Amino acid sequence: MIAKWPVPTASAAVIRRDGTVTGTYGPVTQRFPLASVTKPLAAYAVLVAYEEGVFDLDDPAGPPGATVRHLLAHTAGLGYDEPKVTAAPGTRRQYSNAGFEVLGDTLAKAAEMPFAEYLRQAVLEPLGMADTSLSGSPAADGVSTVADLARFAAELQAPRLLHPSTVATATSVAFPGLKGVLPGYGHQNPNDWGLGFEIRAHKSPHWTGSLSSPATFGHFGQSGTFLWVDPVADAACVVLTDRAFGEWALPLWPRLTDAVLTELRAG
Repeated sequence: MIAKWPVPTASAAVIRRDGTVTGTYGPVTQRFPLASVTKPLAAYAVLVAYEEGVFDLDDPAGPPGATVRHLLAHTAGLGYDEPKVTAAPGTRRQYSNAGFEVLGDTLAKAAEMPFAEYLRQAVLEPLGMADTSLSGSPAADGVSTVADLARFAAELQAPRLLHPSTVATATSVAFPGLKGVLPGYGHQNPNDWGLGFEIRAHKSPHWTGSLSSPATFGHFGQSGTFLWVDPVADAACVVLTDRAFGEWALPLWPRLTDAVLTELRAG
């Protein structure tokens, strides 16, 4: 199916809860820009920092009244690409790259360590993600491979670096009931997110499939990348491409997801 996609290069993998990779496509060790699929990795580093006592999720961060939790959940009230306050914290789901940059600065200051180095030590190195790096914004400047992200997808399903309750909180809806815009898919009411992870819920349209459970969580990136975990299916899927997200992806990504889930159910 992916072989027919209008992309120069694509790589993919399906990962079971026990970490078994049940299927792959393409060059799984090729490095691709992640764009916003960087955010779940950055969020995981922030959650490690929380568990290590670097800060609390409800510590002040960002604009007045906002916290680390608000920044992770895109409810701090900051604009898309600049740290301009556009809403009161907790009142709207305003997807914000700027918010994740504030998160990165907050962690770096509290830990007295550059964010990229904290990410490396806290997440990438322990998971053996040697081909993954961050050279800029924690919102969008990660580079990785399907092989590395398969390790991260296994961690999300059976956490070793975080307590399972922390991952459960991060992948459940934070600040429920808020409206917002899902980039590329328009207004969603509600626009559910966890802490660094988008929650599928009952959004329509959406980049996952019609067979995806409402509990599905993950992220997609404007570089033509996505990672989802479906707890009901006990599986995850990672896809990286070198063509920017656009109209081509709208029918193909859900179709692939439904095919994966159908095969998992049959197997």
